[in-house]
Amino acid sequence: MTKQLDPALDHDDYRSNDKSDLVRRVGVRSSLFNVKNKLVGYGLLLPAAAVFILFFYLPALYLFYIAFYHWSILSPFQQFVGLKNFRTLLAQPLFWRSLENSLYYTIVMIPAITFLSLGIAMLLRDGLSARRGGVWRAAVFLPHVTPVVATSIIWVWIFNPHFGLANAVLSALHLPQLGWLESTTWALPAVMIDSLWHSLGLYVLIFLAGLSRVPREIIEVASLDGAKSPRIFRRIIWPLISPTTFFVIVLASVNTWQAFSQIYTMTGGAHGGAGGPAFSTTTDALLVFQTAFTYFHFSLAAAMSLVLFLIILALTVVQKWISDRIVFYR
Repeated sequence: MTKQLDPALDHDDYRSNDKSDLVRRVGVRSSLFNVKNKLVGYGLLLPAAAVFILFFYLPALYLFYIAFYHWSILSPFQQFVGLKNFRTLLAQPLFWRSLENSLYYTIVMIPAITFLSLGIAMLLRDGLSARRGGVWRAAVFLPHVTPVVATSIIWVWIFNPHFGLANAVLSALHLPQLGWLESTTWALPAVMIDSLWHSLGLYVLIFLAGLSRVPREIIEVASLDGAKSPRIFRRIIWPLISPTTFFVIVLASVNTWQAFSQIYTMTGGAHGGAGGPAFSTTTDALLVFQTAFTYFHFSLAAAMSLVLFLIILALTVVQKWISDRIVFYR
């Protein structure tokens, strides 16, 4: 006998097949839509990625290559010399002097940037909600967007030992006048003052962004419990903005160790050439530029750049190791 199929079961099977086909078609369309979105995203990123690859990553890789060669821009012949460039570099007293100046510059600038920018941000935090809060924020940030070279030239006039504003202020306060950019002792501190004035606005805005994430309710409750402002800052505000502080320290470390524009502009010309007087302001970044484009020792400059990269990398790794132990992430 032939077995009869139940029509209801056939209908359910057809419905099941229709659902499977519908799910399959929806899945295919969703996959195609996701692929299309990814292609659009990669297409939008391609111009920026091409700029980074052409003008950053490829030159960096080529710099690593020529650091181990005797390379000249005027000659097509290249000779592999291994570590000779690094041995020559380490035997140069001026290289060690530049590292000493860079270390001094960085050690002074990082605490100054961190504490001054945090202090200004704390002063501006309550004022931002006021009527003129935006004006003060813009005034603090304005020096950062001014041209570095133009403002550095103005600071050269301010630090002129004969008729500059800096010595006029010292005279008015009955303090001894200083040689500033003509003094081996005060030339680098003068550059630091310019760098602080120019860069402080950026770090103030970063701290303001971090402070805006601190809940005011916690501060108000602590105040009602009798906690004073120093204790509130130490116990509540400082831990909550520790990620912001860490970011500011890392950014300031990289920027200060690579300081170039202010030093080159303020210590050049009548002050005995960039890095003067008597190499008292010659930092590692400035020495790289002079070695490559003044003396045309490109291989030696490449080796110096590689050493500078390793120093900054080591500094960042140490800061990251410390941050994993003291930075509080919510």
